[in-house]
Amino acid sequence: MSNAHTFDHAAYRPPAGFPSPGVDYRFSQPTHPAWIGYVFWIIGFTGAHRFYFGRPLTGILWFFTGGLFLIGWIVDLFLIQSMADSVDGRYPSGRIDYGVAWLLHIFLGLFGIHRFYMGKIVTGVIYLCTGGLFGIGYVYDTLTLNDQIAELNHFDL
Repeated sequence: MSNAHTFDHAAYRPPAGFPSPGVDYRFSQPTHPAWIGYVFWIIGFTGAHRFYFGRPLTGILWFFTGGLFLIGWIVDLFLIQSMADSVDGRYPSGRIDYGVAWLLHIFLGLFGIHRFYMGKIVTGVIYLCTGGLFGIGYVYDTLTLNDQIAELNHFDL
């Protein structure tokens, strides 16, 4: 039985300006702007910029060694752009902006403001009342914030 209305996917070419089928554009948009990395680099001896760019192990190393005794911190000034380029494509863009969440977390995280921004109201209130679960929740979020945002952005699809 012949179906005259079958669609030939192999021959289809989208009009100019339309996305190509099979390409997930959520991963092609920059999610971690370099300028935010430079802001975090200012306090980079704490490893903040490395956590932001999805490098928690070296972030921990930077935290406990003062940015590898400030030498690694200075070298990182020249590596920020390549770190930003390497993280793009690893995390999906979506409703929650990584830069905004990270800025709120680094500067107001003990109050849970980043959690309110991500829609996690209950834990935001808990952080607000307990100083980020006495700092433990703040550390947890520093290690996992990129993954938490990625999960929420995937869920929104």
